[in-house]
Amino acid sequence: MLNLILIVVLICLVTFGLVFVIDRFLPQKVKPVLVIAFGLLSIFLGYKIYQSINAPIEFNKVRKERFSHVIAKLKDIRDAEEAYKTVNGKYAGNFESLIKFIDTGNYTITTQRDSSYMRFDKAYGIELQQDTVIIDTLGMVKIKDSLFKGSDRYKSMMDVPYAQNGEKFELKADIMDKSGYKAPVFEAKVKKDVVLYDQPKDLVDREKAHQSVEEVNGDEIKVGSLTDVSTNGNWPPIYDRKNN
Repeated sequence: MLNLILIVVLICLVTFGLVFVIDRFLPQKVKPVLVIAFGLLSIFLGYKIYQSINAPIEFNKVRKERFSHVIAKLKDIRDAEEAYKTVNGKYAGNFESLIKFIDTGNYTITTQRDSSYMRFDKAYGIELQQDTVIIDTLGMVKIKDSLFKGSDRYKSMMDVPYAQNGEKFELKADIMDKSGYKAPVFEAKVKKDVVLYDQPKDLVDREKAHQSVEEVNGDEIKVGSLTDVSTNGNWPPIYDRKNN
């Protein structure tokens, strides 16, 4: 903003200087031509100033809208992966397996209740009460109905919104050793360049360099991690609010 103010001040000074020179030193017949040329130059410079002010505003609108759609899909991928892990004990490493699982997979609905029974204890020669938990199976529910409420959007969750060339999210899964514990992990991500392919390069470069709790940090939008036991995304809380 400071640079912009300095540019405006400089243009004003140059304008006054040129008007003075034209009025004092140039022949009368040359003045109309210079006035027209100077007027066109002023219009051009005014447009460039307007563009320099408006471009970041428009960029932020585009960025927020596009990131919101991308993050919505990453949340769907995370929900699907967590369901996959619940049933299979690990995460899916590709979308083909994940989508097939959602199409055919079921949750087992169970309930548990406390109970007890009498058991003869040889050491004491008497019957003692033993506490236990009984798990009852109530039925099954389809995962796609539970997660997606009748929507088939999961079938295209690998497609990156606004991608120019049909790019897909990169999805990987692994088992990492965390202090001797074998922990399943996954990561889904896309480069910001893919989502903002048609935006000014200087603004995209600035976006990729963000390191703030209020921004999507780094040059990628992602959920999960292959280096840490986490299913969090790298976006700020504003993208988790309803009607964002």
